Amino acid sequence: MTGTNDSLTVLAVDDEKPALDELAFMLRAQDAVGQIRHASDATAALRILQDGDIDAVFLDINMPGLDGLELAGILSNFSSPPPVVFVTAHDDRAVAAFDLGAVDYLLKPLRSERIAESVRRIVDGRSRKSVQDAGAVADEVIPVELGGSTTLVHRSSVEWVEADGDYSRLHTAEGSHLVRIPISALEKRWTDAGFLRVHRSHLVSMPLVTGIRTVGNGLVVCLRARGGRPPVELPVSRRHTRMLKDRLVGAPKRSWTAR
Repeated sequence: MTGTNDSLTVLAVDDEKPALDELAFMLRAQDAVGQIRHASDATAALRILQDGDIDAVFLDINMPGLDGLELAGILSNFSSPPPVVFVTAHDDRAVAAFDLGAVDYLLKPLRSERIAESVRRIVDGRSRKSVQDAGAVADEVIPVELGGSTTLVHRSSVEWVEADGDYSRLHTAEGSHLVRIPISALEKRWTDAGFLRVHRSHLVSMPLVTGIRTVGNGLVVCLRARGGRPPVELPVSRRHTRMLKDRLVGAPKRSWTAR
């Protein structure tokens, strides 16, 4: 880990100097951030990144030459790519950003609390990777905007995920939360944590699955009651049926039924 006392070395990239200065100022205010390096375009950013001492990148999308998404695509080919947070004035690139594995997607004008959340996610991701390397999977925290305030939803509290256009809706015992992350990105991120795609619109937490059953000409997966809510049944698509059955049969002390 680079930086002092395990602090983060962050690369801030923006072609507009006032925006770059503001981003660097907000990052500097974060306790977890040690060193901040700057780049005004993708070419300069790549030169810095090739040194291999960057822990995270805060990256503007709209830049001349290579834009931020194209640069992130190049980074994805690195053997150990740094986590990327996109910074933009436009909200129409979120799906593409999260498909590239973005840690977060910040809209300008920037807010210090959102910068802090992004930094926390980066730090949590680093800790999670360390735990995974030791053979376990740490919990993930998802920041959710609710009425102008931010709520942190733990992945362990999520029972199932529902596709909602280009976004996803996280269902917990307390309610549902809309997040700017496509279900395909959550599927990739949460597979090792016990989540399985059972339908193009649904991702379920396998520890909550009690079985499957036939309804009409199709199957539904059954999730046990939790937190006072009744059991939930979700449709299973044909293309996901075999994977679900294999997972249930292979799970210890668990069986599946089709009635």
